[in-house]
Amino acid sequence: MSCCAPGVEAGASLNVGKPSEEDNEMLLAASRELGDGLHQLELAVPDVHCATCISTIEHDLAKLDMVEAARVNLSTKRVRIVFDPSQGVPNQITEAVAKSGHRIMLLDGVDENQDKHLGELVRALAVSGFAAGNIMLFSVSIWSGADAVTRDLFHWISALIAIPTVGFAGQVFFRSALSVLRHGRLNMDVPIALAVILSLVMSVFETARGAEEAYFDASVTLLFFLLIGRTLDHMMREKARGAMKNLAQLAPKNAIQILPDGSREAISIADIEPGMKLPIVAGQRIPIDCEVIQGTSEADVSLVTGEANPELVEPGTKLLAGTLILTGAIKIVAEQRADQSFLARMIEMMEAAEGSKAGYRRIADRAAAIYAPAVHLLALLAFLGWGVLGGDWHQAILISIAVLIITCPCALGLAVPMVHIVSAGRLFEAGIVMKDGAALERMADITHVVFDKTGTLTQGRPRLIGQSLGDDQDFARAASLAQHSNHPFSVALVQAALAKAAVAKVASGQDVFAGEITEVPGQGLEGKDDSGIWRLGKAQWCHSETKGQGKPDKQSAASEVWLSHNGEPVATFEFLDTALADAKPSIAALKGMGLKVSLLSGDQSVPVNNLAQDLGIENAFFSLTPADKVAHIQNLQKLGNKVLMVGDGINDAPALRAAEASMAPASAADVGRSAADFIITRENLISVPSTLKLARRAATTVKQNFGLAIAYNLVAVPLAISGQITPLFAALAMSSSSILVTLNALKLRFGNKGLSKNKRQNKAETQRKTAQQLEPAE
Repeated sequence: MSCCAPGVEAGASLNVGKPSEEDNEMLLAASRELGDGLHQLELAVPDVHCATCISTIEHDLAKLDMVEAARVNLSTKRVRIVFDPSQGVPNQITEAVAKSGHRIMLLDGVDENQDKHLGELVRALAVSGFAAGNIMLFSVSIWSGADAVTRDLFHWISALIAIPTVGFAGQVFFRSALSVLRHGRLNMDVPIALAVILSLVMSVFETARGAEEAYFDASVTLLFFLLIGRTLDHMMREKARGAMKNLAQLAPKNAIQILPDGSREAISIADIEPGMKLPIVAGQRIPIDCEVIQGTSEADVSLVTGEANPELVEPGTKLLAGTLILTGAIKIVAEQRADQSFLARMIEMMEAAEGSKAGYRRIADRAAAIYAPAVHLLALLAFLGWGVLGGDWHQAILISIAVLIITCPCALGLAVPMVHIVSAGRLFEAGIVMKDGAALERMADITHVVFDKTGTLTQGRPRLIGQSLGDDQDFARAASLAQHSNHPFSVALVQAALAKAAVAKVASGQDVFAGEITEVPGQGLEGKDDSGIWRLGKAQWCHSETKGQGKPDKQSAASEVWLSHNGEPVATFEFLDTALADAKPSIAALKGMGLKVSLLSGDQSVPVNNLAQDLGIENAFFSLTPADKVAHIQNLQKLGNKVLMVGDGINDAPALRAAEASMAPASAADVGRSAADFIITRENLISVPSTLKLARRAATTVKQNFGLAIAYNLVAVPLAISGQITPLFAALAMSSSSILVTLNALKLRFGNKGLSKNKRQNKAETQRKTAQQLEPAE
């Protein structure tokens, strides 16, 4: 695919500025009808990298009469446009984006699995870092008092290193600066490019005339520092895209259609229409929203409810796209197109939530609109002032370069990334992985924390808590039946049996129950022996009447599994998914920080309310769908709250994206982990208040860093303009300001008792596991 010129690029080339009928038809075909004559078009804009890029594109598109709305998503590097084709031709959209200095592509022409820009940044970073280190060695030798011949030789060697390095590593900034300058705009890359080029040219000139000072180290070191910030920022945004990719991958690409004559053919998911019949086998995910018309099976509906217990599906059951069929083959009839399915809606919600985050403006980006022209004007005035009034144009050039170098936003650019780097390391030591640095800033403003239940506040693994009827022999027989199922209750029952030394046959892998065993989806297990029929499962299936014995307590949070013999109740087993050990103190710590706490769950009312009461959570909501959770978060946001979502299920992914910040345990579903900004690698909820405390400290540190950068400029700029600072000293001052900002960020490595406690616990756990591994086998 060619990417050499502005315009829409994909398999076919479109002529920007020369609309053709073919181009317009291609863009219309790529759009989706919304109704009321409106269409929605989504295009890739791979070159956007800052708030200025976003505002420029959105502002230029808003000028078009045909455009109703336009939003740029910085993480996915896409622009979504709602337009009325009756008010103009689609090619006007591509022209507007191209005129803003940005490339634009059809999504079909973009390889989502490759990140060429990251490779470019890493290569530029590596080259500039290597070159900066080598040039600095020569500079130190010159500063140490090298004679004129040695000095000139080292200057020329530095030039041979710096010129190709700047030409290669500086392309990222040069292209950006040239692009905006072509259209009469400025951004923060313009002063960077000017300072680097002028200092390089001036250094070559000074070297050619045998001057004592050259500034090759300033040019290359400046590039190196700024590339660090740009690379880290790009990597964080690419990680944010993983959630939507993983969610989209849940749906199969193809399906089998059952034709009216009974024959079958393979079709694309995009070609499925309502009314089509499809066969689904065990282990396959439902591709579209549908209704079961034949067959019985169990299904994993955690994508919808977040609960781990499989549900019975039978003819008449409605299923949503993404549901996993666990046992038995079924046939379904499609009720929605793939682009209108539950999965598609979840992806759309996540993209909408991410799009709203793209409006978040970092302080450095907001300052760029004023900072960049101010720097250029200041350097120009210094040049003209010293040239006209002083008459020494050579001195005027040196002073203007010093102004550009000393005011280059290196400290400003590092103020945020360095805090993110130090914070990420601090969190990692405590067992918390930070995926999105911008989320650390949003975390500092959190006023309301929302928790999912299963797998977040609870362990997510049901355990056997009691046996109401029967004896050890009945327990062993139930465990023998349970060995033939992967149901969570069966697994818990077998684990309990293995932990019970009396059940020797189960521990050795032998069946106490030796008859033929079958599993009935959604009901339980059945076995036959000489004495009759044994069943393990739901009460209504195991026996028609409980005869008043061991009737389940409807107010209990525990779930019951029955063992029956020939329809008579023999034993009942109670299972409970308990709260994490530190859930209650974690909730108390959050409240102590002045935060409000809510519980949102897809589970039923009794276990949700009981857990909320035990943990001291006043606001608990149950039987919620993913859309309900998102709506609840949005309602909190409308009331002025900044929301932190803590969840683990696939069904929590849209809510995780809708919140200002999000956390998920390492045991979370893949999509849940991808959608979250922070991953808790230990079963340790105290990490939530600890992370919030660190975020608040980090926000304070960022403000201090900006204060240091501003104070540095207030002192250094007047000195540079007055001619008291040479370009070489300006380079040293610029580097010193960066070091000062870095040292201030390093303070975050100390303090925060909660994280220190996590770190000690993690270290103790590692030592314990290591000791266990070193123990000799008995």
